Amino acid sequence: MRIDIITVLPEMLESPLGCSILKRAQTKGLAEIHVHNLRDYSTNKHRKVDDYPFGGEAGMVMTIEPVDRAISALKAERDYDDVIFTSPDGETFSQPMANQLSLAKNLIILCGHYKGIDYRIREHFITREISVGDYVLTGGEIPAIMIADAVIRLIPGVLGDEQSALSDSFQDNLLAPPVYTRPAEYKGWRVPDVLLSGHDARIAEWRYDQALERTRRLRPDLLDEK
Repeated sequence: MRIDIITVLPEMLESPLGCSILKRAQTKGLAEIHVHNLRDYSTNKHRKVDDYPFGGEAGMVMTIEPVDRAISALKAERDYDDVIFTSPDGETFSQPMANQLSLAKNLIILCGHYKGIDYRIREHFITREISVGDYVLTGGEIPAIMIADAVIRLIPGVLGDEQSALSDSFQDNLLAPPVYTRPAEYKGWRVPDVLLSGHDARIAEWRYDQALERTRRLRPDLLDEK
């Protein structure tokens, strides 16, 4: 998989992309992540990529020309499954969406900034708008990292144990069950006996029951979607 991220703040992405799972995926050759500075596609002598909005509203707006050049340059080299715009009014990012995107070969993520982007970009270049929640961030760089991380960790071979991702929260619309490790007893607090029993069927049943109980208690809305 290849992900191209277009941003006005490439330095904001350097650290997350260079460590942990995202770094491992790139080192193994299972994923490529390329960051493109939108200012490199500006013809303005000051490398500006924003301007005042028509109509006199407060704030600045990302202009269409550099975005067109950036996306067109990338598309001239390969086909893309989706051109994603990180937007607070997009469809809410979810685990099923991450599962779907993990099957893609090439993705572009355009990070929004300022007051927003010229709406013609959304009309003519963007194929999918994604929100990470009902709140506003300074820019789309953090959502872009969240999307890349959630998607890339699902690629076979990225995680040490491929089954691990299948038991994550939100798979099958359930929260994950409680997990424990050594010691089996600490300050009188014991690990549930069933997990020490070695009985795989009972352990699986316990885990499902716990996942269902936690989902009913903490996120009952997930069960409404099943």
